[in-house]
Amino acid sequence: MHSTENIGQKPKILIILHQENSTPGRVGQMLVERGFTLDIRRPPLGHPLPDTLEHHAGAVMFGGPMSANDKEEHVKRETDWLAIPLREEKPFFGICLGAQNLVRHLGGNVTLHPDEQVEIGYYPLHPTPAGEAMMSWPKMVYQWHREGFELPAGAELLARGEVFENQAFRYGKNAFAVQFHAELTLAMMHRWTVKGAYRMQSPGAQNKAQHIAQRPIYDPAIKQWLCDFLDIWIGDASQAIKKAA
Repeated sequence: MHSTENIGQKPKILIILHQENSTPGRVGQMLVERGFTLDIRRPPLGHPLPDTLEHHAGAVMFGGPMSANDKEEHVKRETDWLAIPLREEKPFFGICLGAQNLVRHLGGNVTLHPDEQVEIGYYPLHPTPAGEAMMSWPKMVYQWHREGFELPAGAELLARGEVFENQAFRYGKNAFAVQFHAELTLAMMHRWTVKGAYRMQSPGAQNKAQHIAQRPIYDPAIKQWLCDFLDIWIGDASQAIKKAA
C-alpha cells in the first residue's frame, strides 16, 4: 500500500505526499543524508497513516493541488490525524497544504486573498523577532499557493510575507509550518511550471521565465535555510544516528 523501501534499522521519517508522482524533493534528500529512511504515504491514493508515531522520528506533510477546505474524506482524515504528532510531541513539519491542514486542525481558517492575489514565484520573507532568535532566514522564498492561513491560537509567528502575512509558525515544542517551498529542486520547478502553467495567469503570479531566472539568485539562501532548519527540527535524532554510526 505504501513505500517501505530500505526501511530497516534506520530511524524513519513519515513522508505524506498528495499526488502519485510527487516527491519530497530536497527535504527528502537532506533527511536521507542525515541518516533517516523515508516512509512514504500518499493518502489520496488510499495509503493509511499510522495510528502512532512511536516507530517514527518525525513526520513531514507536503503540499498538493487540493485545498485544506476540501470535503474529500482523505483531507479530513489527514487533518484529524495531526492530533497524533501533537499529542505524542513528535517533530512535525507542514509545508503549504501541510501547514494549512495544521491550521485547520488547530481551529484556524484557510482562505483566499481578499483581492484574489496569489503567490506563485519568488516573494519577500520577513522574520519576526521570534523567528530571528531561532535562526537566519532567506530574504526571498519560492511560493506556489492561492490560499493563506490565519495564525492559530497558541501558535508563535516566525515569519511574515507581504501578500499573505502568515508564512511560518511554531506550535508547541515540535510542530512547525511554512507556507513556502524550500524543498523545491530545479527539476520540480520545471515540472510545476509546465503542469501548472495556467496558474501563472492568476493575479500576482510570476511567469516561468521569472521563476527560472530568479532561482540562481535566491535558491542558495533557501537551501541553506532548509539545512539549518532541519538541524533544529530533527537535530536530536540526527545526532543520535551519528553517535551510533
